[in-house]
Amino acid sequence: MSPSTGEDLAGRRPAGREPASGEPRPASSESRPVRRHTGRRRNDAARDAILDATFELLRAQGLNGGGITIDAIAEAAGVGRQTIYRWWPSKGAVAAEAMARQARAIVPVRDSGSFPDDLARFLTDSFAGLEDAGLRGALRQLIAAAQSDEHAAEVLAQFTAQRRAALRALLKRGQASGDIAPDADISMMVDASYGVLWYRLLVGHAPLDTQAARDLAAHLLAAGRG
Repeated sequence: MSPSTGEDLAGRRPAGREPASGEPRPASSESRPVRRHTGRRRNDAARDAILDATFELLRAQGLNGGGITIDAIAEAAGVGRQTIYRWWPSKGAVAAEAMARQARAIVPVRDSGSFPDDLARFLTDSFAGLEDAGLRGALRQLIAAAQSDEHAAEVLAQFTAQRRAALRALLKRGQASGDIAPDADISMMVDASYGVLWYRLLVGHAPLDTQAARDLAAHLLAAGRG
């Protein structure tokens, strides 16, 4: 071991001795700036990038498009394959969450204090979201693929379950406010709502516009009141 220099010794102080007057005090751990952890923000940013990239690929190619692979999603999102597999077991699981996330953005939870208004807005927002030609195409392809592809059927089931749960929660709120009868069949009301949406989306015999949403809301209220 090399001998200590005077400079070395000057920097040392016996344990427990207070520094003399004028002698610099050592930096306290309490005075040191706290390092902020950025891992959570990085994770959130990576998840958002993956879901955004997946949704754009779905809009452009549909679930069964040749470009919808984990590798394609990873490349578009600027992440590695393992980053995707850290959160989702398959491309179908990513697709289901990407679609549900977009639906939540298009149809936000509203609580204006008026259940009839909130119901009309929920349906209006839901119908308006289908003005996006890419999204319409992706949903139509998903429905078609689900008839013969178990993987696509699972994605459809996950997506529709989340959207049904959102509408069910709103209708339950209507029961709590007295706008819907306590014994109303909520499941049938949910089926009727999305039945109109999917039927018009797939058959195209009538528009999914604001007037259709308002008319449907009025029918649901009338049925719910008994």
